[in-house]
Amino acid sequence: MRTLPASRRRPFVGFLTPLLAASAVSFAVPPAGAQEPESLQALTLRLASISAVTGYEQVLVDTMLRLLPGASRDRAGNVRLQRPGGSVRRLVVCPLDERGYVVGQLRTDGYLTLRRAPGRLAPSFDQQLQGQRVTIQGTRGPIPGVVAVRSIHLTRGRDSRSDSVFTVDQAYADVGAGSLPDLTRLGIKLLAPVTLTKLPQVYGSSLLAAPASGRRAACAALLLAFRQSTVRAKTMPPVTVAFVVEQELSRRGLYTVANVDGPFDETLIVDGRAGPLGSLRREVGTDTTREAKVLGKVRQWSLPVRYAGTPVETVSLVDADSLRAALGRWIGGDE
Repeated sequence: MRTLPASRRRPFVGFLTPLLAASAVSFAVPPAGAQEPESLQALTLRLASISAVTGYEQVLVDTMLRLLPGASRDRAGNVRLQRPGGSVRRLVVCPLDERGYVVGQLRTDGYLTLRRAPGRLAPSFDQQLQGQRVTIQGTRGPIPGVVAVRSIHLTRGRDSRSDSVFTVDQAYADVGAGSLPDLTRLGIKLLAPVTLTKLPQVYGSSLLAAPASGRRAACAALLLAFRQSTVRAKTMPPVTVAFVVEQELSRRGLYTVANVDGPFDETLIVDGRAGPLGSLRREVGTDTTREAKVLGKVRQWSLPVRYAGTPVETVSLVDADSLRAALGRWIGGDE
């Protein structure tokens, strides 16, 4: 699986240079006061380009704080904005985190091993890694790499049915380093978050493909709906808007908002979910945990996606705009 000698891996550093530049663009945060994208497509593309592995959402949180003037970061790391007043207490939230990996070991030969980040992750999720480009969040910025594949020379002629299914335990990430000091100079540390390289693509009739595109489009719709409702309405019913972290880790971010700012009479959760494009899914929540009692009546509005949980998860921007309009009515007290 790993037969490439260090002497032959050196050109790979040069190969990664343009990728590093491209990755840096994806994760750049504009200076304070810079004009932010206002269109739903532009905002969704921006959010879909940022990695936010469960427990490591800081870069995306920083971006949301810039996009939502008046918002603050709470003790759990959530982005939260309150409009107080009135007797009915309402909460609307959108999760920020995504499934992913962390660096498990920095090897002396310059390779990295990976481990799953905390949270729910289907066994088949690991198979998306093999032979793919990844981005590691180092202390000096994003670092591009690739996950190695089995050598075709060593496996040729073997019975393919006897090969085990690829898992993260078999993954070796190559960032062009030849030694442990090289990794240190790149700014890579243990537990640095790792995701597939983000290359969101708009195609067809207003379709967007990217990892976690449904969740990112839902958050973009909520952010724009709140902005537009605030501009249009002279008076707006009280509401708390939150973009929460660690949703895949027992809803920690959501419950922190509920326990600190609640109890609420009503909570609306917006997210992406597998389903046929063209219709929003509206459901009444079934959370029966002790913490959920402070959420009040829970509703969930889901943006439908194709190929959920894959690198090409696809969402319709037309559906996302319908969600934006519906959220505007709900925030304004009209729905």
